[in-house]
Amino acid sequence: MEDNQNRLDHHADIEGTTLFDGKMAMKGYALNKMCFSFNGGAAREEYRADPEAYFNKFNLNDEQKAACRNKNVLEMIAAGGNVYYLAKFAGIYGLNMQDIGAQQTGLTLEEFRAKLQRAGE
Repeated sequence: MEDNQNRLDHHADIEGTTLFDGKMAMKGYALNKMCFSFNGGAAREEYRADPEAYFNKFNLNDEQKAACRNKNVLEMIAAGGNVYYLAKFAGIYGLNMQDIGAQQTGLTLEEFRAKLQRAGE
């Protein structure tokens, strides 16, 4: 058990990385459940019609609501969001993985795309 904990503690030292573990899964349960609901078209339409009511329907806390209002993926991850489910949320706003990557790195979309291009050369 101690060896496993040391491994997890080591990952906590990676700057800008939020470890999605059991504690974060519990913290983000409501947020992730809401994002999972966006698999259905009717749920996406209900959300678009009244996001605040939708937040309340899933019992999001204030931190989660603020992150959703800001459409900020890093805030959502800090609030317990799992990137797999957050991608469903991002899709509502027409954001793709490059948009999310740009947010996560603090770059503009154009800068992030150029970074990917350079990495592929």
